[in-house]
Amino acid sequence: MDSPFRIKYWTRGDVDGYFGLFTNNLTNLLVMAGLLHLAIGLPVTLVYGKILPAVGLSIFVSSLFYTYMAIRLSKAEQRTDVTALPTGVSVPHMFLIVFLIMGPVYWKTEDPYLAWTTGLVWCFVNGLIAMSGSLIGPKIREWLPRPAMLGTLTGVSLTFIAMAPAMDTWDVPYIGLVSLSIILLGWFGKVNMPFRLPVGLVAILAGTLIGWVSGAMDVREVSQSFAAIDLSVPTFSVTRLIDGWAVALPFLASAVPLGIYNFMETIDNLESAEVAGDKYPTRQALVFDATSTLVASSFGSPFPIAVYIGHAGWKEAGARIGYSWMTGVTMLVLTWFGVVSVLYAIIPVVAILPILIYIGLVIGAQAFQETNPRYAPAVILAIIPWVANWGHNIVNTSLNAAGTDAATVGYASILAAGLNYEGMSVLGAGAIIVSVLWASILVFIIDRAFNKAALASLIAATLAFFGIIHAETVGIAVNAPMAFSYVIIGLLFYIVSKNKSNDQLVGITHEHDNRNDHAS
Repeated sequence: MDSPFRIKYWTRGDVDGYFGLFTNNLTNLLVMAGLLHLAIGLPVTLVYGKILPAVGLSIFVSSLFYTYMAIRLSKAEQRTDVTALPTGVSVPHMFLIVFLIMGPVYWKTEDPYLAWTTGLVWCFVNGLIAMSGSLIGPKIREWLPRPAMLGTLTGVSLTFIAMAPAMDTWDVPYIGLVSLSIILLGWFGKVNMPFRLPVGLVAILAGTLIGWVSGAMDVREVSQSFAAIDLSVPTFSVTRLIDGWAVALPFLASAVPLGIYNFMETIDNLESAEVAGDKYPTRQALVFDATSTLVASSFGSPFPIAVYIGHAGWKEAGARIGYSWMTGVTMLVLTWFGVVSVLYAIIPVVAILPILIYIGLVIGAQAFQETNPRYAPAVILAIIPWVANWGHNIVNTSLNAAGTDAATVGYASILAAGLNYEGMSVLGAGAIIVSVLWASILVFIIDRAFNKAALASLIAATLAFFGIIHAETVGIAVNAPMAFSYVIIGLLFYIVSKNKSNDQLVGITHEHDNRNDHAS
């Protein structure tokens, strides 16, 4: 007689997964605290007493949502190897909200409350837009080619996930490279750690030990950090949203493309999870994603919640269901009791960052490993808009730090130095959608589905016309030349699809194409 199926809410593999996802979220919390307090100057009481507790609540809520989905999938398929979707604060949004919304408002008004509530309104609107994705998300996922979605993930994992941590790691090599090497040995080399301790924990402990022995850490900062320890429970408030509405209004246009980015990112990550073996319902995941963001803004966090890149990495590391809910509980405790400030003073951030490099490597490799090799050019094409977007942000950050901006320096002067700033800005604006569209177009061309390439071009033309892509603001005829260009190439693809002798136009024969398909 078969034994009844039992859900495993915690496995040994969840230990490694927990330390991985926990440190991922912890890294973001530490960076977030630094950005809010040190970069833009918000008071410690607001950062640790109001914002971070709400962030912890939103992560906790989202972890329960995705634990629930994993339990349902495990029961439905009678599997104990189901891995819950990783979740946390959207990293790209974190930087954008701090430097493009909250920072400018605070620097202009010197009112921390107004800067905070402006961010809350923006986050709330972003959540509403992300919620709309639940209506169209499943169809988008059916229509988009897998190489386009995985290629887009490769682009964001290379730039926003891995690049900055890599630079920080090599900047402090005696800590960063040791932690990175331990992670590579444990998660890629399958080397057992001493006493069978989790790989992520060993990497953090080793980096922390080196940090203190080398003198990189300061004991005075630890003693000062204990002042922030206090129970701070976030409160629900509609008043805060009302107070910030008037100031937030000029910034809400940017919530449209970034809200679309959020649900597109979730769709991409669901595709990645399915490739790894766990097929989750798209609409339900999008609803949970948006709901977590609305909870965040209503309780005091200006940062949207997202399904994280990295499901395949955590699954490979052995994580199942337990790592998700345990991470949520830990984030709740750390933020509600103000412990983040103490950890910020004890753990060198560079000891944690290599975990993000690992995630970037796994996701980037997946795009090539789980798609037909003939689509590799489409994966590479999907990366290019992200590189432009990342470069654009780096240039702007550098110029702002110097007390100027690209317009003041002059686009012509930057171009004369060898960098086409305007072209980089246009290419990188709306990177996730640009990436998906162009990778899809190339996949359709490779598959000789020229009519689909034409349709994708017309969709791109519409989005460019309203500024969803290739523009910094949303409106009507925001980038008419770009929209017109997409119409032209759409007509080109349509003509090729209708031309009976299109083999001559593209310079290949059906026979050669069939041989390539067979070889693949």
